[in-house]
Amino acid sequence: MRKPFALLIVSALALTACAPSLTEAPVGAGVTPPLEWRSPQGATAPVEARWWESFGDPQLVRLVDQARRNNADVRIAAARVEEARATEQASRGYLLPSLGAAVEGGAQQEVSAFGRAQSSLAAQPAFRASYEVDLFGKNAARVDAAEAGVAASSAASEAAVLAVSAATASGYITLLALDARLAVLEDTLAAREEALKFARDRAEVGYTSQLPLRQAEAEYRATAQQVPQLKAQIARQENALSVLTGDLPGAIERGGTIDELVVPAPPATLPSELLRQRPDIAAAEYRIAAADAKMRMARADFMPSLNLGASAGVALSDLLADPIGVWSLGGSILAPIFQGGRLQAQLDGATAQRDQAAWAYRSTVLDAFREVEDRMAVLANLGDQETDLEAQQAAVADALRHARNRYRAGYSPYIEQVDAQRALLGVELSLVQIKADELTSLVGLYQAVGGAPR
Repeated sequence: MRKPFALLIVSALALTACAPSLTEAPVGAGVTPPLEWRSPQGATAPVEARWWESFGDPQLVRLVDQARRNNADVRIAAARVEEARATEQASRGYLLPSLGAAVEGGAQQEVSAFGRAQSSLAAQPAFRASYEVDLFGKNAARVDAAEAGVAASSAASEAAVLAVSAATASGYITLLALDARLAVLEDTLAAREEALKFARDRAEVGYTSQLPLRQAEAEYRATAQQVPQLKAQIARQENALSVLTGDLPGAIERGGTIDELVVPAPPATLPSELLRQRPDIAAAEYRIAAADAKMRMARADFMPSLNLGASAGVALSDLLADPIGVWSLGGSILAPIFQGGRLQAQLDGATAQRDQAAWAYRSTVLDAFREVEDRMAVLANLGDQETDLEAQQAAVADALRHARNRYRAGYSPYIEQVDAQRALLGVELSLVQIKADELTSLVGLYQAVGGAPR
């Protein structure tokens, strides 16, 4: 009896030599980080865990904290982590025996050996156990894949929280920038209303023609029609920010103005550190690990499986004087011989999925470096642009003063004052925009470097 069983084991193990080998990940999927950043960084500061507090606005801090707690995407990401943990827990069950209990019974009537009808009641409670011996690591690979899935989900959840934090901070800064644009428009509107009154007074006494009056009225109306458009844009931004923080659309309280926001130093990081700090890169790495484990599972399907089983119970019947103990102990070995190419196709599919994960990792890393470089390039050039705009604002404001004085003294037409007013409005709006660009670029850089070090 032992020889046939040993022969069966040897034959099954011999089939493992026919199993295909695993292929390595694509060579070109790796990324070597550069030694330094392309754009100069200037003065930097270490990244704090709560980096949004460095902008010095308590309302911004409150909104970001609320979004990190209540945002729907953050909640969904957290639920995905719990799902992955449940999958991991279920996969560990494959490493343990399966235990169960059963009771079989019934009533029957049959013909006895003496040709008489015979009725009986019988029952057989039993305890059963089965266990699959993980000879070739299939179940262990299943657990490895599940563990990597949990890690990938956790990293993806961190990335979602970081993205929501950055989006909330940027949305609030954009809202303050819209407020500043509205203030500029309202100041300009007041100045043009004064110019319109002056032109009307002069036209009524016959000092000038109707042309300056109509020009002043046209400029006033052109500015006035922008105000309701901007107010509607502010309302839309408030609604978007409310939903981002997990609330119904509504008004947003301000903690100050955009000029009162602190401009923190850019976060300090090295290219080599980026691969460890970005949660989306970590998630991509874990997905590769999960895909590798699934490849090992697919290869293990080519191997024999060894299953052990045991049962024990008692036989109860009214035909028996005493219960009789029953038990069984056995095992089976099943080795695949012909599956119509299904096993090879499964392995090829798992290999392709691993390659996809490897190339997705490369794409994620390249995008990460691009995002950091883009924001550094913006920040490196905003200073000079803001200096030039401030100088232009001073020159245009002085030109407007001269144009207004010349027009009131009767030395120049009203169109000179109109041109100067238009130029000043454009420069003031550009200054608001460049301030917002600087702050949102800093928020984007915090997100791009992955927030605080992991």
